[in-house]
Amino acid sequence: MNTPGHRKQRTGFVVSAKMDKTVVVRVQRRYKHPTFHKYVTSYKKYPAHNPENLAHMGDQVVIEETRPLSKTKNWRVKTVLKKAV
Repeated sequence: MNTPGHRKQRTGFVVSAKMDKTVVVRVQRRYKHPTFHKYVTSYKKYPAHNPENLAHMGDQVVIEETRPLSKTKNWRVKTVLKKAV
């Protein structure tokens, strides 16, 4: 059971920052295939709220789950880990 204040967090790279106050973050996940026992890399993109427009294309960011902010936005940028060069 989740305790109050516990939210899911993901780390990924910003792949699009063309919208105002929104970035698209690509999160990588590696898991072992159940039948073939090989490691598979899968990716998923999350629209995330970026209120001060701090995150830009290529930045590594931490996003966390939040209440629905629009039709597709359920995540917000928590911190920018590494700026793009």
